[in-house]
Amino acid sequence: MPTSAAPTIDGATHLSSGKVRDLYELPDGRLLMVASDRISAFDFILDTTIPDKGEILTRMSLWWFDQLADLVPHHVLSTDVPDAVRGRAVICERLEMYPVECVARGYLTGTGLLDYRATGEVCGIALPAGLEDGSRLPEPMFTPAAKGAFGEHDENVAYDTVVDAVGADVAASLRDLTLLVYARAESVARERGIILADTKLELGRRPDGTIVLGDEVLTPDSSRFWPADQWQPGRSQPSYDKQIVRDWLLSPAAGWDRASGDAPPPLPDEIVERTRARYLEAFEKLTGQPW
Repeated sequence: MPTSAAPTIDGATHLSSGKVRDLYELPDGRLLMVASDRISAFDFILDTTIPDKGEILTRMSLWWFDQLADLVPHHVLSTDVPDAVRGRAVICERLEMYPVECVARGYLTGTGLLDYRATGEVCGIALPAGLEDGSRLPEPMFTPAAKGAFGEHDENVAYDTVVDAVGADVAASLRDLTLLVYARAESVARERGIILADTKLELGRRPDGTIVLGDEVLTPDSSRFWPADQWQPGRSQPSYDKQIVRDWLLSPAAGWDRASGDAPPPLPDEIVERTRARYLEAFEKLTGQPW
């Protein structure tokens, strides 16, 4: 469970906590979703938090929900939340979430790159030979993943696995909608000098079957954003996310052995501030809003 306890909110019942978000039920049955300042790396939730991260993620998601409103409905009902979590929380509708991570990739990196190097495929889709870390794919791909238990990695799966889980019609809708959202967001980001390499969507359904976008959307926690002017296939790309944290944890300075099973050490103030600055830069460049 997260090392930072979920806050107590008057009149709200705490339901669950994830790596970043805490979920509550309000007396009227609606849900209150709170984004914390927690940060995770290598499947550990760190003892150190990143100031303002929860508010950055919330404001960025709300901005993106507006950009996508003509493509897909979203789960946010109100931002009129209790004062204790104002700015970092939303009131949202209750959905039946699909048991699949809906991932769109426009570039080859991460687990997709690992699969490609091993098999020449990603999620059962064959790709051309000679692609490198950071290569732009011939066309964006729907590369779903099965949701892992808390603290475990999601596992890339073939499209047929999604069909088996939700049926052919729903699987096709999830795929098409994911690629539609990616295409819109990729275009918006590119206009602002940012490459959207990939993104993960959480989709659910209303009782009438309407597919709805839930959780967060197109934040540095759910997407890979790269500075377009620094893109260079064949190496790891600079990114607007917590790569600074990962790099420090793997450096000799951290004194941490990832294979030991021990929790990572606290982050130095410099790493905290650099990470916060990276999230803020992504927010300001994408939304055009000053922090």
